[in-house]
Amino acid sequence: MAETTGSGTATGDAAPQPRKSSWKYIGPGIVVAATGVGAGDLVATLIAGSNFGYTLLWAAVIGCVVKISLAEAAGRWHLATGRTLFDGWASLGRWTTWFFVVYVVIWGYVYGAAAMSSSGLPLQALFPDVMELKWWGILTGIVGLVFVWFNKYAVFEKVMTVLVGIMFVVTVYLAIRVTPHLGDAFAGLLPVLPDEKDSILNTLGLIGGVGGTITLAAYGYWVNAKGWTNAGWMKVMRLDNRVAYITTGIFVVAMLFVGAELLHSANVAIASGDTGLVQLSGILEKEYGDATAKLFLIGFFATSFTSLIGVWHGVSLMFADFVERYRKQRAGAGEKVLTGEEVASGAREKSVPFRAYLLWLTFPPMILLFQGQPFRLIILYGVLGAAFMPFLALTLVWLLNSSRTPGEWRNGWLSNSMLAIAGLLFLVLCIKQITDQDWGSFF
Repeated sequence: MAETTGSGTATGDAAPQPRKSSWKYIGPGIVVAATGVGAGDLVATLIAGSNFGYTLLWAAVIGCVVKISLAEAAGRWHLATGRTLFDGWASLGRWTTWFFVVYVVIWGYVYGAAAMSSSGLPLQALFPDVMELKWWGILTGIVGLVFVWFNKYAVFEKVMTVLVGIMFVVTVYLAIRVTPHLGDAFAGLLPVLPDEKDSILNTLGLIGGVGGTITLAAYGYWVNAKGWTNAGWMKVMRLDNRVAYITTGIFVVAMLFVGAELLHSANVAIASGDTGLVQLSGILEKEYGDATAKLFLIGFFATSFTSLIGVWHGVSLMFADFVERYRKQRAGAGEKVLTGEEVASGAREKSVPFRAYLLWLTFPPMILLFQGQPFRLIILYGVLGAAFMPFLALTLVWLLNSSRTPGEWRNGWLSNSMLAIAGLLFLVLCIKQITDQDWGSFF
């Protein structure tokens, strides 16, 4: 690939030749969609269906469109400029680096425990007499660590694709099994708010919550790891991204169908959080038998474990990118850009920073599985998590409308509109998250 300048414009003998979009290239989008949709997202969608029936189906669909726009923007930055997203953030000022460092340290510590617990829950339900939940969680964390430690992106993508296939089969099967009322479902595509307290915030939460994490920012890194490192892959990336979030949309709609038909019609409530899915397996067993309940738990595990290994891989790549930039600055390399070709080489997947962050995600969080989650740390985790999505949306607007991006690939009115809507949506949710915290007890 041609060298890139600090402004992000490509130089060289010839522009990269466009690749024809083809289904055979699909991969990074499946990875980012599977990682972003965790057990908590499925519970949120189930609860929306159980509380409001099909009324908020339109909100779930809009949420997928918003994520398509964010992931496309992250991928476009990597391909159009040849630079990594962290390198783009760093060009906006030191404040972005400080935010990223604090975020990945605190968020990673708490998320590690949450991901292991979520992956252990369905295994404990499937094998109740084998061992306690915390030991199942520890086992899944170590398996995830070993898998990501020894395998590069190509193997990682294949395993994620298999797990996504399991998720897809299970969720679609359940949606068909509960016999949805299609007339009511189509009516749910009309943008109507439930006639209940805080209905606007609940709706915004559903739009913003499903599939919305730091893994959207990792999409560009997975695009590079696939070997797509220049603008010639732009059409391929866009097809890949759309297929991924249409798949996410099917997951979300299927679980909303289950919530609307199985829970709403029977006026059954389930707990928020991952334990709600264990409750659902019990309801499925009563209604449809043991085989359906076990199939659902297998899908529950696939959903949770894809999020675990996806974060273990993607965020570790981002952390390695941060350390590499820091090292170059310390060595006096100035503002030399960090390129997608460096990610594509696979060297960072075996680097010390990559593996150090893997260890951080796996072993320190095990303390929380034994001791519970510290109150102050959980508040900081919630605030930082809520702040990341507006940070991502607004910095992408900044980067993709500036001279850092070649003119051909800067935002048009549609991209700017979608990213602005996403930024405002996540900003409102961030403010809500901050105001809901028990700050009196914190201090």
